Order: sequence, then C-alpha cells, then structure tokens
Amino acid sequence: MLQRFKQLTLAVVIAYCFNAALASELENAWQPVPVEIQKTATGWQLLRGGEPYFVKGAGGDVYKLDLLKSLGANTIRTWGVGDGSVLDEAHARGMTVLLCLDIAPERLGFDYDDTDAVNEQLEQARSAVRQYKNHPALLGWMIGNELNLMHTNPKVWDAVNDISKMIHEEDGLHPTTTALAGLGEDIYSLIQNRAPDLDFLSTQVYGMLTVLHEHVASIGVDMPIMVTEWGTVGHWELPQTDWGAPLELTSTEKAAHYLKGYQLAIEPFPHQVLGSFVFLWGQKQERTPTWYGMFTLNGEITEPVDAAQKLWSGRWPENRAPYIEGLFLDDQAAAESVFLEPSSEYPILVEAGDLESELLSIEWVVMEESRAKEIGGDLEIVPATLSGLVEAASAETILRAPKTPGAYRLFVYVRDPEGKVAHANLPFRVKG
Repeated sequence: MLQRFKQLTLAVVIAYCFNAALASELENAWQPVPVEIQKTATGWQLLRGGEPYFVKGAGGDVYKLDLLKSLGANTIRTWGVGDGSVLDEAHARGMTVLLCLDIAPERLGFDYDDTDAVNEQLEQARSAVRQYKNHPALLGWMIGNELNLMHTNPKVWDAVNDISKMIHEEDGLHPTTTALAGLGEDIYSLIQNRAPDLDFLSTQVYGMLTVLHEHVASIGVDMPIMVTEWGTVGHWELPQTDWGAPLELTSTEKAAHYLKGYQLAIEPFPHQVLGSFVFLWGQKQERTPTWYGMFTLNGEITEPVDAAQKLWSGRWPENRAPYIEGLFLDDQAAAESVFLEPSSEYPILVEAGDLESELLSIEWVVMEESRAKEIGGDLEIVPATLSGLVEAASAETILRAPKTPGAYRLFVYVRDPEGKVAHANLPFRVKG
C-alpha cells in the first residue's frame, strides 16, 4: 500500500510539473503585438502592429462575442483582470482587450494614505502585468475604473502614476490609461500634475456625450483620449417624477442617442479620440433592469444593438428591432407623474411599430420601484415583480393598480418574430 501511495504521489507531482511547464511554455510562446500612440501633425494615432487601429469596442467582458465581432466591433474592455480567459476568447476571434487592473477606489474604503496597502496593490498589479503582458490580444492597461468618483485624496493619482511607471518598466509594448467618470478641468489638472506617465486619458460619459468635443476643447485637453463607457442618458441626468423616480428613455430614444452621440463626439475626431466602448454589452439591474443593458435579461437584442452595428459597420441589419413611439397609463405619459387609486382599473397603451411590418407580441410587467442609492454601477437588488395586474398581452389593455400604496413601474416589451425587442417603462405611484 505504501509503495502504491508513493507511486501515486510521484505521478501527481510529475503531472503537476508537466502542466506547470506547459502553461509556462504556452505563456512564453505568446507573441505580443506592439501597441503605441504616435504623435502626428494633426494629433495622435493609435497603432497596433505598426498599423492604424481605431477602437470599435464594447464593455461587457465575453458576452456574445461572436455576435459582437459580426457587427463590426474589434475590441472589448473589462472592469477587472479575472482569470485572463477574456484574452483567449478575444484572440480566438481576432479581437483585442483593454484590460482593467483591479485598483481599489477610495469610495469603497481604500486608504491611499496607507503606504503598505498602496505598495501591496502595486505589486498585485505587477503580478498581473507580468502574467499577461505578452498576450497577443492585449491592447493596453487600464489602471482602475472611475477612481475619481467621490474621491478626496489626491494621492490616488500618485498611485496611478506609480503603477503606470511600473507597467512601462515591465511591459514596453502596451500603453496605459485610467478611466474617469466624466472629465472636468479639476481632474484633468490633477492627472497632468500627478499622473503624467499615462499614455492617454479615458473618460466615461452618457448624456453629455453629444457635447464632449466642445467640453474637451474648453478645458484644453492636450492628450489623446478614449471614451471607455458611453451609451444611454444616465439615471442621474434625467428628470424625475414628483416622488423622485427617474424617467428612463425608451429603447427607441436610446438608439437615437447612441447614433447622435457617436456621430457628434467620436467619429469626427479620430486625431484625438482613439476609439470607444459602448455600454453595456449585456444586461444588468441599475435602477431598472433595462436602463443600461443593450440586451434583455433573456439575451434578446434591442434597438441600441442595431444602432451599434450601423456605427461600426456602416450598415443596418436586415431585420431591425421594433420601435416604440409612446407609452401611456390612464392617458398620461411618464413625465406627468401618474398617481393611481389602490386596486382601481386604468387603461394602458403602447404605440409601437416595426420597419418590416412584422406581427408583434406584447408583454407587460409591473415591478416595485427600485430603492437603490448605489453609485458607479455597484451591485443593486432587483425589485420584486407583481403578477396578475394586467388584463391582456395586447397593445391596449387594462391595468389594475396594486392594492398596497407605494411606488411602482410599468414595463412593456414589444417583440418581433425574430426575437428582437423594443422596451419602455413608466413610473407610477399608488396613493395611500
């Protein structure tokens, strides 16, 4: 038995050593593709493998990568390093990755006065850089995400600069950046003075995307930029009901905002804007289940996906998603702050259509209003869904108000036979 145990132990050790050696050999076999930012007579140019490379990207990790590639995108971004599999998945499809290092924001409790913690974070970043710097799918390094959100300690940017310097020492083939929530004159000044080692600046804008170029010019940004998140208008940027519920755009209005923002702020300025990442290539709960995701919870395509395809490839899909022109509860729109009596019945109506004149199906959903106060995309609880309150799955039907007083939201999903979806929602309040 002892001899058998020794044989098994030896076999395990040999297998472990073989696998470790194989992993090391594969890592060493990677051939990195050099990425650089070149100064030109008119501005800046991102080069990959010596060739111009304009980023047509999406934020959403490895979600539906084959579809993303087919629509004309070439890059994805992350919000953390993970296990690195995102690089392999992207490489298999001829795509690249802007890899975000796990750098702690001050607003979540990290103390940038704690020298030991700051040094430990730098060494963790060094480990990730050493592990993935030679991967051929790597486009660049993002040093944290929205570190300026609610920050008070300027030493954050000293740490960012030190990490950038470390990257340039460890990896001379890929540029560095940090992703900022918005872009103000004060934060730009801090970056200039405390983090000058960064190769380019990344900003994340939503409602203000349409005027980004004018804003960048007004504060005198003299470096290349990338828009690492952009999409619909943010929940903090829109009007609210009388009880404070934000008014979400319909999927149709969102698609129009995607098109307008990109065509005004990104596409015309390739000599300063190196590219962009649309948000969110996926689905999440953030104030509502539909606010930021370009897909439904079930993975269905919405109008912003069609808009992204048009922007990336220059062509619309053969089958376009349905559109919504209006949503009404008791003959009132969302902006009118709709109040209802408990358990009373009210007419609801969605005005929708389809460019291919296909037969559309309708789904109504009633949810409690979110009580979330999180910021920066932090995890939110999905509000409860109430069943049995809508009379029929038709464009015009009856809603019976919940019996319990409080804030709610009425959602409608309009589907075509191919499974593409338009959506809208309307907050309402039950009196009591």
